[in-house]
Amino acid sequence: MTQPLNTEWLQQLPRLQGKPGLERINRLLDLLGNPQNQMDFVHVAGTNGKGTVCTFVANILKEAGYKTGLTISPYVLDFRERFQINGEMISMQDLERLAERVRIAVEQMPEGVAQFEAVTALALLWFYEQGCQIGVLETGLGGRYDATNAVSRTLVAAITRIDLDHTELLGDTLEEIAAEKAGIIKPGCTVVSYPLQDDEVHRVIVAECIRQKAELIRPNAEDIRLLDMMSAFENRFDYGGYLIDLNLLGAHQVCNAVMAVEVALALWHKGYEIDDNAICEGLKKATFPARLEVMRKNPIVLLDGAHNPAGVAALVGTLESLKCKQPVAVIGMMADKNCEEMLRMLLPHVDRVYTVTPCCNRAMSAAALADCVKKICPQKETVVCDSVQHGLELALQQEKDLLICGSLYLAAEARPELEKYFKK
Repeated sequence: MTQPLNTEWLQQLPRLQGKPGLERINRLLDLLGNPQNQMDFVHVAGTNGKGTVCTFVANILKEAGYKTGLTISPYVLDFRERFQINGEMISMQDLERLAERVRIAVEQMPEGVAQFEAVTALALLWFYEQGCQIGVLETGLGGRYDATNAVSRTLVAAITRIDLDHTELLGDTLEEIAAEKAGIIKPGCTVVSYPLQDDEVHRVIVAECIRQKAELIRPNAEDIRLLDMMSAFENRFDYGGYLIDLNLLGAHQVCNAVMAVEVALALWHKGYEIDDNAICEGLKKATFPARLEVMRKNPIVLLDGAHNPAGVAALVGTLESLKCKQPVAVIGMMADKNCEEMLRMLLPHVDRVYTVTPCCNRAMSAAALADCVKKICPQKETVVCDSVQHGLELALQQEKDLLICGSLYLAAEARPELEKYFKK
């Protein structure tokens, strides 16, 4: 079935448009009646963990009984993942109808818009139309000039782990990147920062909080107590008396969950009725495809969309905790990412490598990726594959632990293929 015209238009808009700034999104929202002014928001920026923190917070608010809008970027399996209310994606009918409204508004503007600007406007319009009480927004890129920063009623701004990424747009140093991310901090809001934030990043956030007269909460990692677990596939911890059982693996997810606890408590202080059970259940029920996702336990098949060095570091730590020694790996990466550094971190922990080309015009070719692997580990057995499906077939034939990683674009292609394979 062909995709409706307006939705197709939305997905084909350019990734970037004109100079960075909020002028275009403000003009677009004004043409749409400024729906963003009718609800409160939790706004999340950072390099890694944004989508997870957003999902955690939205789940907690849902459990507390609030009609909650959620927008995340990028999506993994379905474009409609970018628009959710209480865990349910927008219908194709609503997506097409609202895309038409956005398109008509854009046609009245003197210049075009980037896809993320149109997506953000559509999400905010849908949230307003559906009567959402609060929205949880993940920034797309940066923060200060991100389209999501057009909202003004930010109650809580959360800043996840900040690392070097998108340096061509955000700056070459952690301080420069942090300054862009901290641009989401609004006067008088509460700011929740990642527990293990680098000191140079923390200083930038503190300075911006002082300028905006915003309260800063930085959870103390020493207050987190990991609990005994019966299985390596569990992730349980105690934080200030909250006994949390996560479905997401990785020590970094514990830190992300702690941030969500603090966001919920900040909202409680601002009048939202969120009890302890909503916090614990919201975190427990949260799932996120392709974030250290265990697709099979014996032998282990681990799917992860990590696409920068910090994400790969978390992945390596999880391989070690799962006692997943020297798995075969299907790897595909984007050419504009720090591929060499990621491979240097990852390759010592995997056996044979199957390189693939994800379906994206920014993807590094399987052959070029294989050359990069050979440059770093000349002795590593490497197989160049014709397609993602081909790479998965060859890797699964090994009947060993398997890792699929390097890009969310790869994860989006691989996940349905793995599900079909395991249903055989």
